[in-house]
Amino acid sequence: MQAHPTTSPPPPRAAPALEPLRALSASLLQLAALARTAPPEGLLLQALQMLRGTLVDFDTAWWGEVSAGDAGAPPRNWLHGSIGLAKGFAAEWNALAMADLFAQQSMDQLGVVLRESADDMPPQGVEQGVEIPPDIDAFCRRHGLYHCMAITVAMPKSGLMFFVSMYRGPGRPNFTDTEAALFGEFVPHLLAHWQHRLEQLQTAPAGNGPWDSYALADGAGQLLFVGLRVGRALQAAYPDWSGTALPAALLGALPATLPGSLALGRACRLRLEACGPLLAISMPSPHDSKPPLAPRELSAATLYAHGQSYKDIATTLGLTPATVRTYLRSAYAQLGVRNKVELVAALRR
Repeated sequence: MQAHPTTSPPPPRAAPALEPLRALSASLLQLAALARTAPPEGLLLQALQMLRGTLVDFDTAWWGEVSAGDAGAPPRNWLHGSIGLAKGFAAEWNALAMADLFAQQSMDQLGVVLRESADDMPPQGVEQGVEIPPDIDAFCRRHGLYHCMAITVAMPKSGLMFFVSMYRGPGRPNFTDTEAALFGEFVPHLLAHWQHRLEQLQTAPAGNGPWDSYALADGAGQLLFVGLRVGRALQAAYPDWSGTALPAALLGALPATLPGSLALGRACRLRLEACGPLLAISMPSPHDSKPPLAPRELSAATLYAHGQSYKDIATTLGLTPATVRTYLRSAYAQLGVRNKVELVAALRR
């Protein structure tokens, strides 16, 4: 009698690495809660501190808005926040930006996590036959940028890009593949929450705001967001302006009451209005044939046209009913309408 051939049981499957997934899930839930409760001026800082405590440990970090440069202009950092870095870090980087090949690679490969480590570089500062610029080498040594991990992503309609870079110093391990994967998943969620908060603060119809023509600052003049057109207008009016905070001369010229406006040179006028404790700054779009309503006026008018009461609008926008009435009177005057029917028609044009 012939014996039946025996079959070996299949090899056991390797258990999936669940701990990183659980950590990422927990961090994204914490991020969502933080995005609802943190004040806008502290959201990005608190989010990066949370990232350090839950997913990816780092010594120092830098984030903000950057342009890649065009027509021979160098890349530029327009505003930033940082953990553990010197106050003049961004200004130093702006002066060296053309030589920072790592940063340029990150801006060329949007959404991709890049890593660089001094441990991986051949001695004497030569990599792939290209000498590392001495200024960049000195800059990295001065600020302890021994291991670097960065990602740059687009900020739609702003004209700029959003980046996060984190660093470890000498004697610390390089960033791992797992850390890079977690970092690459976390940052797009962070940017999505940040853009949602900006839309709430701008209070223009979601997705249609003139983001390149808009900026937001706290009471001390520190910028939370700036669009490219506003940034370039500030740079043209104040050639020594280094970004991140509004120029001191502009802060000194702000009108005593808001909403108001302020001339920026001879060819540009900024619209200024209170946005809770923050200052909202906008400038007319070059495609507009007439000055648009200010974002708050447009929001109040849009909500009123959709049937909301003064009290409902005040609750939605964080204003008083009296302020809502002021915005609506101004909107009616600028649009040349006399009643809600005409208002609805004007907003549809």
